[in-house]
Amino acid sequence: MRGIMRKKYVLAGASGRAFSMFAKPITERFSDIAELSAIYDINGTRAVYFRDNAAPAAKLYADFDEMMQKEKPDVLIVATMDSWHHEYIIRGLSYGCDIITEKPLTIDGDKCNQILAAERTSGHKVYVTFNCRFMPYVRRIKELLNQNLIGEILHADYEYLLDRRHGADYFRRWHRKKENSGGLLVHKATHHFDMVNWWLGQEPDVIYANGSRRFYGPVREKRGERCLTCRNRCEYAFPNTADPHVQGMYFIPEKEDGYFRDKCIFSEEIDIEDTMSVTVSYRQGALLTYSLTTYNPYEGWKIAFTGTKGRLEASTYYSGENASDPNDYIKYYNDRGETITYKIPKAEVTHGGGDIRLLEMLIRGSAEDPLGQIADVRAGIRSVMIGACANLSIQDGKPHKIDDIIKWQ
Repeated sequence: MRGIMRKKYVLAGASGRAFSMFAKPITERFSDIAELSAIYDINGTRAVYFRDNAAPAAKLYADFDEMMQKEKPDVLIVATMDSWHHEYIIRGLSYGCDIITEKPLTIDGDKCNQILAAERTSGHKVYVTFNCRFMPYVRRIKELLNQNLIGEILHADYEYLLDRRHGADYFRRWHRKKENSGGLLVHKATHHFDMVNWWLGQEPDVIYANGSRRFYGPVREKRGERCLTCRNRCEYAFPNTADPHVQGMYFIPEKEDGYFRDKCIFSEEIDIEDTMSVTVSYRQGALLTYSLTTYNPYEGWKIAFTGTKGRLEASTYYSGENASDPNDYIKYYNDRGETITYKIPKAEVTHGGGDIRLLEMLIRGSAEDPLGQIADVRAGIRSVMIGACANLSIQDGKPHKIDDIIKWQ
């Protein structure tokens, strides 16, 4: 009896997210059906640490094309800086691979169009890892909305609050420059916009936004280049300087490329917003109001859907007093004045249990997908383009229409 043929995966980008989301699970959980055969990264020191601690059998490459030509993989995983995603996705498609890419798909409309055209001509598929769709709590909201519980959905109101630990970290790293990440309305909010698009089952159309930077950036006179060498004793100092994993992934490899993991959050080079509000009108008629702030005393999100037959409210918290509750709740207010509460136990694993459920469906492929949780390239584009159009709107004060930018056909 012949053994099971394992799919061959290769990875572009030895990033922190790739370490925990892809390399270790493929090596440890999915080794019966999947093999991570190679890792590409331009920083050799980081690549060695990554390989030794996450995928010891993988080969290392400093040249992407050499890796693709020698390994001939079935699937390329893209986990580079956001602004480079399109390059590796397109090149991977040209080598005859399917693509799994970390969110966001890319950072602007031009790059979305390049990816869409490349996928169309390649005959292969691009999948975006929207793990939030796989969180049991998020899935339950989708199930209830699909039951027509509140009738036709007319409006959604979504607020996301990053606390001063998590929020500040985006202003230390490469994300702090919009040319790298598209800003938080692309890099972070792509999750949020995708959830709303998926919950509603509608297509975003016209976007208007406001945004500012008031809390981070050059708002303090006392600042340095990085926390490690700063003498200002700032309350936002990077907390994990001595952590062996941080040392291996970032501090030791920085001698090769000069990338500092602990840059000052009050630097003049920061050009992304820390305070954002967005309105979206959907082609099928729903409206969304959305806000993202990055300096709150606690972290979490809350959303409300209002429809022709009632209202659904949901919220979850990751820090602060409500984070200790072992359950999340969904409240349904019907048009008869009744309130029904649904209780969902919190998953005690990474990202609310979303990561491993996504990989089970994406890599093992044994589960059915009745809710459409696997996200294709068009879903990736729709979430990116809400953020990209919001960025344009912040710049010029005008609404922007996705279909004026994206060449769907």
